[in-house]
Amino acid sequence: MFEIIKSGGWMMLPIILCSIASMAITIERFWSLQRKKVLPPDLVPYVWRLYREQKMTATALKQLKSSSPLGCILAAGLINSHHGRKFMKESIEETGRKVIHDLERYLNTLGTIAAVSPLLGLLGTVFGMIDIFASLMAHGSGDPSVLAGGISVALITTAAGLTVAIPSLVFHRHFERLVDEYVIAMEDEALGLIDILHGDREAS
Repeated sequence: MFEIIKSGGWMMLPIILCSIASMAITIERFWSLQRKKVLPPDLVPYVWRLYREQKMTATALKQLKSSSPLGCILAAGLINSHHGRKFMKESIEETGRKVIHDLERYLNTLGTIAAVSPLLGLLGTVFGMIDIFASLMAHGSGDPSVLAGGISVALITTAAGLTVAIPSLVFHRHFERLVDEYVIAMEDEALGLIDILHGDREAS
């Protein structure tokens, strides 16, 4: 494996760095975007029980805000619930934008790696082909097998770039879809809370 990397030339270095970054982001996002962390299943009934029993103190709101992304959104709505439905909805939407920004953390970087890696590989191949043809101009064609071997070495960077780009693109699309699903679910829960607090819906 080391010989293959070495034969790919210096352009293998940025490709390897992209691979390490992509792997780190993927692991971090899988850990951070667990459904139980973003949308705790029993959070909404718990919040409604505290509110109904008039136990929604400043300390409880602070704990709710830091507990999860959904908790942060619900806390924003509860803090402003006495200002009316419209203001409550606006505060939830504003907090929701910040939460979405946090959920999408590093996804732009992952998408950039997916787009740049094959280009780095292609650039490495172009440099390799330039070296091969420069050598041919200087020393003649000689043995065709040497030319074929040089081309195969030059193509290593393209293969490496695609090896990094393909899984990066797959995980980037997966996480984007996951965040979209979480956003829809949090929006439903937040709107449900607004309806309950303002008497438009009964708590389940």
